[in-house]
Amino acid sequence: MHPMVKPALRRGWRDLNTVQFGMTPAHAMTLGPMDMATGSFLDLLNGTRGLELLREEGRRMDLPDGHVDGLVRGLAEAGLLDDARGGGPAADALRRKKEVLDRLRPDLASLSLATSAPGDAIGRLAARRSQRVQVRGAGRVGAVLAALLAGASVGEVDVRDVGRVEPWDVAPGGLPAESVGDRRDEAARRAVRRAAPDRPPRRTAAQASPEEGDPGFSLVIIAPRDDVAVHAPDPSAAEPLMSSGTPHLYAGVVEGTGVVGPLVLPGETGCAGCLHESRADRDPAWSRLVAQWRSGRQRQVRPCDLTLATTVAGLAAAHALAFLDGRAPSSAGARWEVSVPALHWHARPVWPHPACPCAAAERGKGVHLSEDGASHETMAVQRPSEQCREAEAERPAGTWRAHV
Repeated sequence: MHPMVKPALRRGWRDLNTVQFGMTPAHAMTLGPMDMATGSFLDLLNGTRGLELLREEGRRMDLPDGHVDGLVRGLAEAGLLDDARGGGPAADALRRKKEVLDRLRPDLASLSLATSAPGDAIGRLAARRSQRVQVRGAGRVGAVLAALLAGASVGEVDVRDVGRVEPWDVAPGGLPAESVGDRRDEAARRAVRRAAPDRPPRRTAAQASPEEGDPGFSLVIIAPRDDVAVHAPDPSAAEPLMSSGTPHLYAGVVEGTGVVGPLVLPGETGCAGCLHESRADRDPAWSRLVAQWRSGRQRQVRPCDLTLATTVAGLAAAHALAFLDGRAPSSAGARWEVSVPALHWHARPVWPHPACPCAAAERGKGVHLSEDGASHETMAVQRPSEQCREAEAERPAGTWRAHV
């Protein structure tokens, strides 16, 4: 192990005996009491030394026997320590591709904030390179979303759509102006290749063929250009995904509203069928309206504000990456919506419906989310109790205190 204090967290002395790691309430933590010698030793935890060399440095600084090991262990248990050589073989392979890793260093630093064990962050980043995602839809939302996933090191991002690129499909980070007139799916795949920090290995014909045991996609994202399909997703279109157990996420823009979710975990969370049944329960005219919306073929360009579409693409990509990294994002069983001009995000739950054939209601299983998904239960790291909050009032909200 080559210990390294997570560089993503800024560090500062709150007083002569207390060090604060991080600035924001979501990640800030205080450690103390800490003497100046131990504080100076923190600078040596930069990933360039193994434990034996660190122990020698500790002896030179007259630190007590066992102090270095205790400090390293405590920082690791608090989630403040990374391992510059951890993460396993896939992480080692990524480190050997310096240009690729340099592109991904901001993502790696961000992942370190959401992981606790040393080496987890680069392990998860490397694991993304083996993931396969399909984006269905290559409009202002879908093309940008696909490029974002590729840029975040998802190994294979396939894009499906029909028709040719229209001028109103063009968006920064998505389909460029020079692609107007080209096939939409091909133009989107070119955008994906441009965004990727590294070219993924080519899949052989056997790997690409379902008859040869294609493992399928880790996630399918449905980002239709049709605003009716965004507002009222057709359950029948997702039947193959439901029957194969493929997780899928909805995203798009309808009129002046952006939508992300639900993330459907087949048989566990509410799906498009559950959404339809719930709306039909609340509104007797719902099915009649949907039938009219779907039958009307309108030629005019549908509203899709550029900044709103980009916002939706970014949030959908973030939810997708959280899922691919092994988390349960808040879109599992919910639709996040934001409308112009107020731009207030709010979540609408999509509950499993007993009349839906997905059977999620029968299983009665939901996705229970924690605030941050990280584990900080040890190293005498504690949230201030209700009884102690007055005494802790001088500390920034959300910080934790540990005694090293």
